[in-house]
Amino acid sequence: MKKDLLAILDLTKEDILAILNRAGELKADLRAGRCHLTLKGKTMAMIFKKPSTRTRVSFQTGMFQMGGLALDLNMDSLQIGRGEPLPDTARVFSRYVDIILIRTFAQEEAEALARFAGIPVINGLTDLFHPCQVLSDLFTIKEHLKKIGGVKIAYVGDGNNVAHSWINAAGVMDLDLRLACPEGFEPDKGILDRAIDLAIKSGGRIKTFKDPKDAAFGADIIYTDVWVSMGQEEGVEGKKRFFQGFQVNSGLLEKADPHVKVMHCLPAHRGEEITEEVLDGPHSIVFDQAENRLHVQKAIIEAFINKNEGKKGCQRD
Repeated sequence: MKKDLLAILDLTKEDILAILNRAGELKADLRAGRCHLTLKGKTMAMIFKKPSTRTRVSFQTGMFQMGGLALDLNMDSLQIGRGEPLPDTARVFSRYVDIILIRTFAQEEAEALARFAGIPVINGLTDLFHPCQVLSDLFTIKEHLKKIGGVKIAYVGDGNNVAHSWINAAGVMDLDLRLACPEGFEPDKGILDRAIDLAIKSGGRIKTFKDPKDAAFGADIIYTDVWVSMGQEEGVEGKKRFFQGFQVNSGLLEKADPHVKVMHCLPAHRGEEITEEVLDGPHSIVFDQAENRLHVQKAIIEAFINKNEGKKGCQRD
């Protein structure tokens, strides 16, 4: 039976650790000049309704490095843009390709695509979740701190799709997640409540704060994202006033562990959610984090194509 990745909660702790371990192997082998053509003869359709740099390039490059083909598609190149129903597109793609990546606005679109597709569907970002980002972030944390369990992560800023995926991750893994979001920009309560219940069983901990300094106290990781997400730019200047005091700067770092690492999923608005001094400073692992999208995406594609027992790609000599 095929499996989809629409949210972190589609994965077990064992699934996540397997993806992270495989990403580590793929990264080490790539740096040593060893190639893994495990996706030879496989094709991925990539549907983009939103702009993308890291998601687009990492998935497309990953498919190429592992011997597969990625089709970079947008609404102007598909009949979806002219009104073809999504279920029809899903059924047709299932006859042509081995896996689908979608980056869109509504989570419901990704779910509908997965419901009608006979092949795996990967959520490359929706307004609700960004699972691939947080999987690569977990890999980066493991790489730098040599562990995941018990790591104290302070998320500062908008309670957006990245925050939701971090909340889900804390529900599955034994993380200590502290969230500081401005009033009116908190994470979805249903997502938060469900993850808190899951965290009780997994050994994780999720807590919300009103003051970023309280969230950052003793943190191993300080994480932030843009204050205004894609597609929510209307009234942007008015929104920004709610985020004053939620900037990741040197003052906030002083509240954290002396060896704190700073993360940002990019793109960054320097001088808004994070200062240039911190983004380019010694605590920043932001560009390691960006690089690791490549290695983790490769592990994700491989894992989900392998789990799809029904469809086989052609094998080229």
